[in-house]
Amino acid sequence: MNSVTRTAKFSIGQPAAEVFPLFSPEGEKRWVPAWDYVNIMGSHELHEDYVFVTKNHDHAGTEAVWLVKRHEPENFLVQFYRIEPEDKVGVVSVRCSQIEKELTEVEVTYRYIALGMKGREFVGGFTSSLYEGFIDEWRRLLVSYFDSHR
Repeated sequence: MNSVTRTAKFSIGQPAAEVFPLFSPEGEKRWVPAWDYVNIMGSHELHEDYVFVTKNHDHAGTEAVWLVKRHEPENFLVQFYRIEPEDKVGVVSVRCSQIEKELTEVEVTYRYIALGMKGREFVGGFTSSLYEGFIDEWRRLLVSYFDSHR
């Protein structure tokens, strides 16, 4: 198998305008333990074609280069290419939908395409249950973040 796509959703009791900015390199530093990145662009303003690098984060065995594919803050949508040379390419999509004034649904999709043997092994083991646990951790971390910032 050369590719796999996984999608999961969760709800959080916050407005989308408060949740969505947390799905950026600077935003993730606020709620994801040990999250950090190398700022290639010199600014913190996210936009299409923004590039940054992470080391061993989110299913990475190696350094990953991230490139913003789509950034539509007015629609609470962001997509990233996530490239691990000689391993795999990922397309990560996050969409926030305002359900009620204080309720947001977050939909997260990861699509991985293998570039080599190591990538194919990863794709073969990237199960639905593993992914659901990964995204449930996002939910728990975000709830904890908002609880600590009241």
